[in-house]
Parts: sequence; C-alpha cells; structure tokens
Amino acid sequence: MEITCDLHMHSALSPCAVNDMTPNNMVNMAMLSELTAIAVTDHNSCENAAALIDVANRTDTGFVVIPGMEVHTVEDIHVVTLFPDITVAKAMQEYVYAALPDITATSKQQAKQLIMDADDEVIGHCDKLLNMATNLPLEKVISLAHDCGGTAFPAHIDRKSYSILSSLGFIPENLPISCVEVSMFSEPDSYRQQYPQYRILTDSDAHELGHIGMVFNNLDVMTVSPHGIIKVLDETPEI
Repeated sequence: MEITCDLHMHSALSPCAVNDMTPNNMVNMAMLSELTAIAVTDHNSCENAAALIDVANRTDTGFVVIPGMEVHTVEDIHVVTLFPDITVAKAMQEYVYAALPDITATSKQQAKQLIMDADDEVIGHCDKLLNMATNLPLEKVISLAHDCGGTAFPAHIDRKSYSILSSLGFIPENLPISCVEVSMFSEPDSYRQQYPQYRILTDSDAHELGHIGMVFNNLDVMTVSPHGIIKVLDETPEI
C-alpha cells in the first residue's frame, strides 16, 4: 500500500517551534494535507509524542503518528530517530537526556519547551536544555536507535549547519543507514544521483503549521503502522 508521510516535524516542545504546534493542530493540519502518517521529532526529546499518538487514535481514521526525536550529536550533526512505539522511544530518550549537559534550563528557556496533553493543555515544561548537543557520537546515536527497535537517518544533509555533510564533509561508507534526508528547499533528484545507495527522504522539518504538507515521501508499506514504515526505511534501495 502506498502512503504519504512526513517523517520530521517539531511540536511546541522544541524551543525553536511556535506554540501553535500543538498535538491537535499538527494532526489536523497533516490530515488536511492528505498525509497518511507523520513523525514527531522534537529536539532531543519525545515528551509530546504520546499526546500526538492519542490525538491520532481519537480520529479513528487510521492516521499514524510515529514517535521519534531529532538527536544532536557531539559532532554537531542532527539525526532523526524513529521508533515503533512510545515505550521504546522513551527508552531512547533516557539515553539522550543522560547525554545532555547537566544544566537545568532557566525558567525563560523552559517556557519555550511545552509539554502538552491530547487536549492541547500545557501540563509541564521540559527542564533540559533541548537545543544543545549531546555527548553522543553519530554512530552511537544510530546504534542506540537500532537497539531500541527503531531506525535513524542523518537530517537535512543539504544544510550548511547541523548536517553530516557540513560537519564531516562526507557520509562514511560503513555507517549503518539506508536513508538520508534533504530539506524541503533542496533538489532531491541531484542527491539521488549522487547517493544512489540511499533512499532520499524529503521532509518538512516543520516548526510552524504552514510548513506541514509542503513536502512528503511516498512509501510502499505492507502495514500502515510505525513498525511497517520503519521496516521499509531500513530496506536498502535497489541500485
């Protein structure tokens, strides 16, 4: 079955996202954009993923929310990690939280890191510095994601900052990945020609509602579920 999905977007938990990125707003905008699935990938945290999953389940339409996070590695690389359920996503979050600087966010910083429930009510604020790099190397982030039953891929490799190409200048051949992502402002076909060994994903990296639905990926999956989508992402594309 072919589905359309956006595998990288941020809720109001991410300090750089607008407060309108609430669970209901995100799910409803994605459904209005005729997406089948989205992944919520806040910076170094998955605190709002459960609320988005609950909102999706309430719609009773089969719409899928994949729990994940965008992890900031010690090399200054952003990596999207996706998981089959919230339990393993939170297990990954424990690793990430332990790898963040041992500094409590100020009240002003916490005010930009909203934890919400499925009714869009603010139920807390994250006291971690979510916009900081962890002490986790790139390969460790990928291996931890796989150990937790998920998958991982380098984010927005076309960007001049926080990308694997801007930080390393190349993609290591032995890196255990099947996908790389380019931003919605790039020309994905040029990257498909340059990196035929990878599936090239184009995600919105939405930090505001207007970006949801601007780009998406078409995937052929056996089951429309987080597990089914992750299984396809882990398959090496035919060259």
